[in-house]
Amino acid sequence: MRVAKPFLLNILFIGSLIGFDQSHAAGDLTLRTQSLPDLAFGSEESDYAVSQKQYQLETGVAYQLKISSDGQKECAFQAPEFAQSIFLRKVEAGGIEIKAVTLLELEFEDAGEAEIFFLPIKPGNYPFYCKGLQNKGMQGEFIVK
Repeated sequence: MRVAKPFLLNILFIGSLIGFDQSHAAGDLTLRTQSLPDLAFGSEESDYAVSQKQYQLETGVAYQLKISSDGQKECAFQAPEFAQSIFLRKVEAGGIEIKAVTLLELEFEDAGEAEIFFLPIKPGNYPFYCKGLQNKGMQGEFIVK
């Protein structure tokens, strides 16, 4: 049986409109991470300093982000909406690798650091902050395209 060429082209066109994609990603996307500039809370100049106020991210790209506090202020790092819009691969802190479904908070009572490995899956603008210290400038934003 011979199928007409316009019929096949129409099927491919309709398939592309409803999401049939002929391409696909090979391998585990979460393993090819890009390092982001460190996010540091506190500095020699100011207890309330934040090293990065904004991160530009892309869906489908894996990232790793080191978050640290110099210990001058207690910092409960939170980004609740962002945490719900990413695939969290792991958190590394104090020589331990933590595998979790989501991240509620990284609490820095003293100086310390943690590194998160994640893949954004939903576009949007997502605030991050040290809980209770937003009015002191300890906040920023993840922008996911």
